[in-house]
Amino acid sequence: MKAKMKDGSKADIKAIWFENGKVRMIDQRELPLELVIVDFDDYRDVAEAIRNMTTRGAPCIGASAAYAMCLAGLKDEDLDEAAKFIKAARPTAYDLFYATDWMYAKLKAGADPIEAADEYSNITVDKCRAIGKFGGELIKDGMTLMTHCNAGALATVDVGTALAPMRQAHDDGKEFFVYASETRPRLQGMQLTAWELNQEDIDHAIIPDGSAAYYMSKGVDMIIVGADRIAANGDFANKIGTFDKAIVAKHFGIPFYVAAPVSTFDFNTGSGKDIVIEQRSETEMTEVKGIRIAPIGSKAMNPAFDVTPAEFVTGFITEKGIFKPSEISRMKE
Repeated sequence: MKAKMKDGSKADIKAIWFENGKVRMIDQRELPLELVIVDFDDYRDVAEAIRNMTTRGAPCIGASAAYAMCLAGLKDEDLDEAAKFIKAARPTAYDLFYATDWMYAKLKAGADPIEAADEYSNITVDKCRAIGKFGGELIKDGMTLMTHCNAGALATVDVGTALAPMRQAHDDGKEFFVYASETRPRLQGMQLTAWELNQEDIDHAIIPDGSAAYYMSKGVDMIIVGADRIAANGDFANKIGTFDKAIVAKHFGIPFYVAAPVSTFDFNTGSGKDIVIEQRSETEMTEVKGIRIAPIGSKAMNPAFDVTPAEFVTGFITEKGIFKPSEISRMKE
């Protein structure tokens, strides 16, 4: 991804990589005010970075898991114990489990840990570029788009899923506008998606989550979101608030696309009702930087994701092409 440095120059940087014996990643909690790089040399600390949202986004969580397993392999740790520990970091994003199992098999087969983790990361980026090419064709000059949460380079190592088609369309010289919802309570849309769109000079505006229906009523041509887990029937889990947008989009006849690599599809999960939804701490709702903003004594509920039924999805943009929910089984071929 392109990142504007303190001296005003632009540099290409990934969300996570391996260097000098350590896993290095952008601390997404510090954006958009500061670009901070953190280092880890223990798989347990990488797992904690996944849990506390230092790194986030399903594909990037997968790459983080791959590098965590890499550290376990380099230190000759118990791989079964490491895999179990890493998988416990977050329950919903399927890429976490997919990547951990992928690396486990590679390491058991004697692969070099660094080469294997780099391979997984590079494959993820290549998939995102393909998603961008397929999805970019959907975007036409003068369109108004909407997205939710962050499914850009920060969430995917590089390029992005939902933002990949926008990057491709922008590179192709197309002019369009993007509504980025703020995405409470962690504000990924405001702090991460808007930051990425700004780095790429893509015209956009941050909107309150609750204003999405208003702006759709005024005219939105297409919605593109990412996903954390997609069931075999096309139901999918994404950041809380996605289902709301899908319902309104169907009401107004707005095409609603989900951009995700095939690794996000969990073919062993039949439908959305079987997807475990992560319940995060209520302090994310009741506090801002340690200062309580809610009445003392009031409880808060904080589901990290919701599940959107397949009937609301126009199509899935993947590295293998664009598929309707009824065509998902073709991706296993």
